[in-house]
Amino acid sequence: MLTQIEAAKKNKTTNLMRFVAKDEGLDTEYVREEIRQGRMVILHNRRTGAKPVAVGGGTRTKVNANIGTSADSASCELELEKLRVAIHTGADTVMDLSTGGDLDEIRRDIIKESTVPVGSVPIYQTVKEAVERGRRYDEFSPDALFADIEKHAADGISFVTVHCGVTKRSLERLREQGRVLGVVSRGGAFLARYIEETGKENPLYEEFDRLLEIAKRYDTTLSLGDGLRPGCIADATDRAQIEELLILGELRKRALEAGVQVMIEGPGHIPLHQIEENIRLQKSICEGAPFYVLGPIVTDIASGFDHITSAIGGALAALYGADFLCYVTPSEHIRLPDVTDVAEGVVAARIAAHAADIAKGIKGAAERDRKISEARACLDWDAQQKLAILPSRFKQLRSSSRPRDSRFCTMCGEFCAIRVFQKKK
Repeated sequence: MLTQIEAAKKNKTTNLMRFVAKDEGLDTEYVREEIRQGRMVILHNRRTGAKPVAVGGGTRTKVNANIGTSADSASCELELEKLRVAIHTGADTVMDLSTGGDLDEIRRDIIKESTVPVGSVPIYQTVKEAVERGRRYDEFSPDALFADIEKHAADGISFVTVHCGVTKRSLERLREQGRVLGVVSRGGAFLARYIEETGKENPLYEEFDRLLEIAKRYDTTLSLGDGLRPGCIADATDRAQIEELLILGELRKRALEAGVQVMIEGPGHIPLHQIEENIRLQKSICEGAPFYVLGPIVTDIASGFDHITSAIGGALAALYGADFLCYVTPSEHIRLPDVTDVAEGVVAARIAAHAADIAKGIKGAAERDRKISEARACLDWDAQQKLAILPSRFKQLRSSSRPRDSRFCTMCGEFCAIRVFQKKK
């Protein structure tokens, strides 16, 4: 069976292309060409019934929600509740980042219940199981890593984060530069220790063709991870980050030639004035590949409120060309997110994405804002609720107060400016 890129190269329009074209309000020929050029990917897995999601190529800015267990909280049911909340609040995809409990069972249960594409980071499982056998973080087998990647794809994972750009070359740049926070990516840190302790090259880089074979077999999208992303604004846009990006740009080209869909992951912690340049660099070096950013977080002091700092950075990043925002929750840097954190993180990222889509002229974005404004003009509370980014939140707030006149709210009551200006009685 042809992958999406292989079909596009043969000028064949697949059912997935037709689906996302209709979903995004785009021509199928346009979708096919963007996929052929590697500027758009369709996140899906042949083995699940989850809704396919297009990323990049002028589509709506998408939002991902990370869920998953840890050694301190390994409840599968809790993660399924987070999944349900993430989908309810509007996440386009979720990623299972579990490191505690039975990872196979947790992943498969999430995939089974999810109506949106699910991503994963297979090296987490590889290292966890190596440690459980009494080995160090760096004493994992490359064969085990590739086996886990294939297992995840076979289970129904739609996209995998693989930190192929953490190499001897990029780590040398890191040592030369020096950093405040070193390596903050968990997958990146595992591979950095592997390189440092064994003296060998990163197997995901050295055996990239092997990785491509697996991805091609399942038409799984490779999300080329930023294992050397900056973890604080003092480390932003340094030599290590840019060296890794150059490597990912080279690998992206090889993947496209092999018929494998690719996204590029990006920072991280970036001050406001560097966001535009970061997006421009990625789009130039990676020739328009979809860009998947974590935040970016624009200040390091807002612990407990990093859903806000990331929404600020995410709105700017999406405006300048980022295609996919990974949410950040209020618990970032502090603890494993709970259900409420997941909801707040998704909504904050969706607001950022929508704000950027308005500015970029994405079809339907500004129209929705106009409709809710028209509903406000005539005090149509039901229509406002339906058009709100999270109708359940609107309903909760509206029902929590009791205006004397139900036409108005308790903020202004009969002195409502809209009523006064329109001279309504």
